Formats: sequence, C-alpha cells, structure tokens
Amino acid sequence: MLYHGNGKDPRKEDVQFGSSKESTGMGGSSRVCLSGLQDDGNGNGRPQPPPKRDLSGQQDPKEPHKQKQTVTSYTNEGTHVTVEIHPKGTSPQFFKKLSFGKGPRRVPSLRGQDNKAFERTEAPRPPSTKDLHVYPWDKSSLKSLAVDLQKFEKLDAYALKVNTKGSVEELVQTLLKQARTDLEKVRVIWMWICHHIEYDVVGFHNKSLRLCKPTDVLRTGKSVCEGYAGLFQQMCSVAGIQCMKLSGYSKGYGYKIGQTFQGNSDHAWNAVYLDGRWHLLDSTWGSGTVDDALTKFTFKYNEFYFLTHPALFVNNHFPDNSNWQLLKPTLTLKQFESNLQHNSDFYNLGLLAAHPQTALIQTENGTATISVECRPSTLFTFKLEGTDEHGLLTLRKQGMKLELYPQKTGRQELQIFARPSKSTEDVYTCVLEYIVECKSVDKSRCFPKDLHQPVGPSWFTEKQGFLRPSHPDPIIHTNDGRCSLTFTLGKDISILASLHADSSSLSEEMSRQHIMQIHRGNQVEFKVHLPHAGSFVLKFFTKKKSDPGSYSFIFNYLITCLNTEVKWPAFPLRYSKWAEGYELLEPLSRLLPANRNVQFKLKMQGISKVLVQAGDTYTLTLSRDGFWEGTCNTAGCTELFVMVHENANHSYYSHILKYDVETQ
Repeated sequence: MLYHGNGKDPRKEDVQFGSSKESTGMGGSSRVCLSGLQDDGNGNGRPQPPPKRDLSGQQDPKEPHKQKQTVTSYTNEGTHVTVEIHPKGTSPQFFKKLSFGKGPRRVPSLRGQDNKAFERTEAPRPPSTKDLHVYPWDKSSLKSLAVDLQKFEKLDAYALKVNTKGSVEELVQTLLKQARTDLEKVRVIWMWICHHIEYDVVGFHNKSLRLCKPTDVLRTGKSVCEGYAGLFQQMCSVAGIQCMKLSGYSKGYGYKIGQTFQGNSDHAWNAVYLDGRWHLLDSTWGSGTVDDALTKFTFKYNEFYFLTHPALFVNNHFPDNSNWQLLKPTLTLKQFESNLQHNSDFYNLGLLAAHPQTALIQTENGTATISVECRPSTLFTFKLEGTDEHGLLTLRKQGMKLELYPQKTGRQELQIFARPSKSTEDVYTCVLEYIVECKSVDKSRCFPKDLHQPVGPSWFTEKQGFLRPSHPDPIIHTNDGRCSLTFTLGKDISILASLHADSSSLSEEMSRQHIMQIHRGNQVEFKVHLPHAGSFVLKFFTKKKSDPGSYSFIFNYLITCLNTEVKWPAFPLRYSKWAEGYELLEPLSRLLPANRNVQFKLKMQGISKVLVQAGDTYTLTLSRDGFWEGTCNTAGCTELFVMVHENANHSYYSHILKYDVETQ
C-alpha cells in the first residue's frame, strides 16, 4: 500500500500544502492497502503456493534442483510447518506440524544450493511479555529499537545500488556482503525492497493481475502489500532472521474517518526478531506514494515505518492476532476504529500528541477545542470545510490550540496542517483529520474575513522581534472602543499596523489613521480608537530598518466591541516628518471643535521651535519636563497644522500633523 494525501491551501495567502501519499498511506489522507490474502486458519494471511509446485509439494520435473528441499512456514499463532520435498521417484513427502509448546527448534531457512553458507533460522516464537510496549505511547522514541541512522548511511547507499534480479537467494547473498549484525541484515533488506519494489497500481484495481509470490515480485519489481510482506519474509528467512508476515486491518487508501472494519484483512506487513524482541515494519508504506486515483506510484522513501514503535504503529495497523500489537494493554477493534489517525508526517514533523484522541468531535454550545503537543517550534494552520475563517488558532511553545466555531450545523471535515518553522518553503503538510459534528451555531463568533491564522502573539512573533506583549491573548475586548497595546521591540525593527473590519466602509489608508504608534526607546505602544462597534483585525507588519524592501505580515489580533454607541474619529494625519520618537499626548482626535480653545501637548526631541497654524499662528513652549505645550483657538479655520523648526540654522518649518475642524 502507498501513503495517500491531499493537501490544499490552508491559508488565505502565501501558503502551499504538500501532497504526499504513502504508497501505503499519505500526509493528509490515507495509506493504500490491498486485500487478497488467504487465511491459514489462524487469522494470518498467506500467499498462494509457489509457482510450479502443487499443493502436495510435488516439484515440477523441469525445475533444476533435484536435491531434497525444506520449506518452512509459520503462523502468527506460533505454529510452524515443515514440508520436505523429494524429487520424482524418491520417497514420498513428509509433513510434520510442530508447536512451540515443545520447546524451540531449529529449522532450515528458505535457501537454495547457492546459499549454503547462510545460517539456519530458528522457529519464531510468539510474542511474550518482554516484547510488549506500554500503550499509550510514552513519547520517548519513534522506534522500538535504538537506531543510529547515520551509521546506516553507507549500508543504505549500498542497498540502493544492488541490482541483482536473479533468485531471492542470490539477491540476499549480495546484500549481506555489507551487513554484519542482524540489525544490518534487516536494514539492508528493508532498504532494497523500499527502493526497488514499486506498488502495483494495476494489480490493485485488477486482482487477476496481481503477483504476490516472492519470485514473481522479484522478477517484475512490483506488487501489492501481500507481495511486499511475502518477499521481505522470505529474504529474512534466507538471511537467518526470524520474521513473521502479519495481516490485519489498516487505515490506508480509501479509509474514511470513523468507518468500521469487518470481513477479510486488507493489509499485510512484517515483524522481525532482533535483540531478543519482536519489532514491526511495513515496507509497502515505506516505499513511496500514489496519486488520488491510485493510478500512479512514485518512489518516496518513508523511514517512519522501519521498526516503528508499536504504540504508533497501531494508529493505522490492527493485526488479526492482537498479540502482534506488541502492546500492553492491547487495543480493541472498536478503539482502533474510533481513535484519531496519526499519519507518519505527524510524527516525522516532531509532533507528539493530539487532543481529543477520537476522530469524531461533537461541539458543545457551538464550539470545540483541539490541541496538539510538539517538541520543536512548529507552525500550524487549519481548514474546516475548506476555510480557516471559523476558528482561532494560537501557537504555543509546545504546540498549538484551536478553538472552532462552525457557522453551520451537521458533520464537517477538519484538517490540521503543520510545517517546521525553520523550513525555507511555506509548504504545510496535513497531519490530522477530524470530523466535527456541530449541533448548534454560535453566531457571536463570526470572525472577520481578514483574520489570519494563527492569531495573537506567540514564540513565533517573539522571533520576529515582538517581545513582552501587554496582551498575550489573541482576543482584545473593549467596551469604550479604545485599547492600548505595548511591546518591546528587537533590534533594527521597523513596524507598521493596520485595522480591518468586514462592516467598515473605511479605506485601508483611513483605517490606519485609527492607530497611533508611539516609540519610547525600545518600547512601542499602539493606541487604537475604533470607528464603530463590531469585530476588527489588528495586523502587524515588520521589516529591518536597514532593509529597503517591503514590510512582511507577522501576526494579528482580534478586537471586539459590543457597545453600539462607540464612534471614535481617527487620529490626526501624520506627515512623513513625523519621526519615530515623537509622541502626541493631546489632542488625539483628528476632528476638533469649532471656535474652541484647544490644548496641545507633544514630546519631541531635537526640535528648536513648534508652531500651530489655525486661523492664527500659535507658538508652543518647551516645559521643564520636556513637553511642547500651548493653547490655540480654532475660530476661522477648517484645518489646523502643527509645524516644527528642526534646526535653528534653518529658516523653514516642516508639517508633522494635520487636524480637521468641525463646520458650524
């Protein structure tokens, strides 16, 4: 089976979603698994008898090997069957069935006359207490055996170059030239299969064309999951490694969230015995991906399915024999069906856990909350029925929190996407899928379309230079329509802010005038006066002061005001000569009353003179505490300007502020 996934743009701008489908599964969708296994009576799928040999074990006279051969197969109940096959004209076949209750026995491996140097494989024992891992996952390791992948680099490269297509025995003999330990033997076999056997998409759609016998898989270089697992088992047997072929249900290609499993198994994988314990792997899902229609396979190696920790493997593999979960306690089929599916991308991106752990979520009072825990700094976004408008996603140092507010009832698909913060590409991968069942709608939680995910300050905004925010929460509630936010800015940071609302008729430029930015050393304050009641988005953009380029969006807040009496005018218009260190204390409203005395108070460094030009011209004086202060009258004018004389040696004044005066 291959990993299948469907990534769509989860954000409104500048975001791409990766689409990878594990030839046995995918990063936002499912993994491919095929049925077609025969049951051996113990719940274990097995292939058809080898080619050119009938069910009695009689060998075709055309086959070259006339010496007695021994074929050993195992069931996942712990029973092995030894069949001795004699050439024509010799003594009849001998069938002997042994159980592990009589103690361990050494039996011949699947080998030919060119393979005499290989070790014999001991009869696999059933899983015991020492094989079991605690469930749920302890978050310690993705693998059940400590593995240093760097030490495998030369071995992996060698496996990729081996191109022997003779017999299974010849292939294994060639591969083992570079393998010394049992772990290295398993690794080199795994790598060869994952990089040389492609998923048979034609056989997936047409059972009559499927080839699953190891010799056929090796000859054609393709198969479905049954063939992958069968070839892996035989190659391990030749190499002297105890290996089981397991069958069961999988959350693979075509899997639907919440579906139930019944009938025959739909997937096959393997267990290998290393360092005194059983370990799980799936070479089908480790080999590559398929497209949505399952018509094209692409090799795309997936390390995750090599010696996967059983508590993670059971996310999408449910063996017929529960002992092969290798877990304590084991999961029931009902638990497997209801549990949230974590695809390999979830863990490959460093994510650890998600809540809730069931795939079906029911809202309470119109809302539902989802959280993800992770170790590294990871960026997230989401799609609920194809849009990210109906939720608030906030980043945390160790994950994220998503509050959903669906705006319609019924079942809806939720996809959660993630990407490493250090990634140079803005490509998000689907890591989780839920079904959200909404019984009622909270209309008060209808957010502006300009709201971008994630919302509010976080570790990410700290990296962008926004330190120690005065408002750590993503939503700011104001009753009088005013609010003030402060940050400590990083070095060499230039910052802009803008205000947006669906119901506002203000232009973007005019909406900026409802924000006053004040710098005090490395501290910055943003005063916001809302033009009316409603929900607003306060966006922040930055760039390096030394960079002549454009500003980049960093994050946003949601500001809400329910007071319908609110109607604040804009702040006065600031001209380009309004410097970063200037501060206006009063008047803050752009619209001044007519025929009134108005008090002015500003703080500006390095200024030699300040004038206010109305009907008459007024001079402000510098107080002892460093403020330019004075009073002017608005009679006889419709506009009012504040001007500064920056240098005593200059004769000209620069306009820095403009006010409007009410008409009578």
